Amino acid sequence: MKDLYATLGVKPTASDEQIKKAYRTLAREHHPDANPGDRKAEERFKEISHAHDVLTDADKRRKYDAARRFGAGPGPGRGRPSTGPGSGGAGGFGDFTDLFGSIFRRGGDAADPGRPTPNRRGGDVEAEVRLSFEQAMKGVQVPVTFDRREACSACGGSGAKSGSKPRLCPDCKGRGVRGRDAGAFAFSEPCDRCAGNGTVIDDPCAQCSGMGTTATQTRESVKVPAGVRDRTRVRKKGRGQAGVRGGPAGDLIVVTRVAPSRLFTRQGDDLVIQVPVTFSEAAMGAQVEVPTLEGRVKLTIPQGSHDGRSLRVAGKGAPRLKGSGAGDLIAKVRIQVPRELSDQQREALRTFEKLDGRDPRETLFS
Repeated sequence: MKDLYATLGVKPTASDEQIKKAYRTLAREHHPDANPGDRKAEERFKEISHAHDVLTDADKRRKYDAARRFGAGPGPGRGRPSTGPGSGGAGGFGDFTDLFGSIFRRGGDAADPGRPTPNRRGGDVEAEVRLSFEQAMKGVQVPVTFDRREACSACGGSGAKSGSKPRLCPDCKGRGVRGRDAGAFAFSEPCDRCAGNGTVIDDPCAQCSGMGTTATQTRESVKVPAGVRDRTRVRKKGRGQAGVRGGPAGDLIVVTRVAPSRLFTRQGDDLVIQVPVTFSEAAMGAQVEVPTLEGRVKLTIPQGSHDGRSLRVAGKGAPRLKGSGAGDLIAKVRIQVPRELSDQQREALRTFEKLDGRDPRETLFS
């Protein structure tokens, strides 16, 4: 079983982002467009792409990791799982017999080994867009420029020279995988002859070197809905990488990067704003104006409000991405204490203190 992590030069604990970064670096180096006529580079590119497809798919990666741990065959530190009572078949992994095959079969039918492998869906493409807080709240149509692969115009995506066509791989009979006996398990791994495609090309297309796709820079207009957060993923179907051998295209995934607001902080769908008030406004109560996403709203400061008190204004928060309406605006009262006082202000406060007559620290010693 090939080590897909080693293929990309990453550790088995690598994050999705680390895997994608390693793939992009290797793909640029071994891409057929950068190595015209180099069959080794083409095969290496296919291996890199295959490893990326498996390791960036959560379900495929989970199955691959399980097969890697439990069914990699004899070797240092690798034993066969226990077949003790209650373990259920081959070492407690009844479906493991063709577990790895389910990762790499690409839709091939084990009951019909002569059936060609179906055309495969293209990979997704990610692109980032930077938005102001106001754009994120209102929604916006943004242009996105990104690199993708599209079906070759010369061969229509088949990879074969005009007038010819790919033929069924004689080694794997079109399945794209070959079986390997590993004792208690029978594993499938990509066919070396066709690199998992199920077909071989005797006379490759000169324009795409047999890949069936060509690199291009694309510009798309993407609608970003109102209420997106930082790192929200907006999907545009069918605008990603071209499919293999005429398969469906992947999707374009736009990741939003939202700048912070000068006034608001976000808590879920609620927006929080700090509202400065004077000591007298907090003590006696007042009506003040506060900004919202749509303009201004009057806010009642109740008599005797303390610093940090939260007041809620319904429906004036961030638009909800799922469902209708919006969250709430949460206004936090912030009592402003003057740093400098005039003699008249000092005298007025001393008079108030005498009239109040309470000791605010009395409870500390009771």
